[in-house]
Amino acid sequence: MNRSLKILLSELGITFKNMDLLRQAFTHSSYVNEHRISGHEDNERLEFLGDAVLELTVSEYLYDMFPDRSEGELTKLRASIVCEPSLVAFAEALDFGAYVFLGKGEELTGGRSRPSLLADVFESFIGALYLDQGLSAASAFLRKYVFGKIPSAGKHLVVDYKTFLQEHIQQHNMGSLEYRIIEERGPAHEKEFIAQVYLNTNILGQGHGRSKKEAEQGAAAEALSKMNVNVDVKPKS
Repeated sequence: MNRSLKILLSELGITFKNMDLLRQAFTHSSYVNEHRISGHEDNERLEFLGDAVLELTVSEYLYDMFPDRSEGELTKLRASIVCEPSLVAFAEALDFGAYVFLGKGEELTGGRSRPSLLADVFESFIGALYLDQGLSAASAFLRKYVFGKIPSAGKHLVVDYKTFLQEHIQQHNMGSLEYRIIEERGPAHEKEFIAQVYLNTNILGQGHGRSKKEAEQGAAAEALSKMNVNVDVKPKS
């Protein structure tokens, strides 16, 4: 069962003018499909908007925070912040999964802890906050719960290995990359994916994870390790 959104707002110290907008941000498509309640929408459109707000606010923060960093370095750092594993970590830290409205089927298969769902809910919440109170409120929320973790490059900051690998391959004109999901293991609520990354026809690396994106990140990380490519996105002191 999901918790009351009023509890979440109390914990975050935020007041929403439009509670329907907040509810939409935490409404999964499975809930709408099962209940078919007139006027209820899922959070997919808000997710789209939230993604754009995240890109802008994170970009502005990094631009101001690290004036000595190049465009390429800022791009890599931003990618490590807005990639799915990082968004999942932020959502888990705030326990967003406990507040999602899910259909019974999704509930039974462990939807509340599914990485892709958590990342989507985090983005949709940002989108809803932006619509309800504007960019300044969204920025304030991110400063409190996201930006403060960036300088330390700690556990919430996840390297986007796919971006690093893609850039390395392009810089050296080595060919084209392709990711393939070769296996899915376990029951629906504890699914594990196995991914491989290919350069032309050669396997560069293999990875696993609770989502396809996480597995692909693992494959890219292994490929970079085998190629002895140094990966460093930590801010300069």
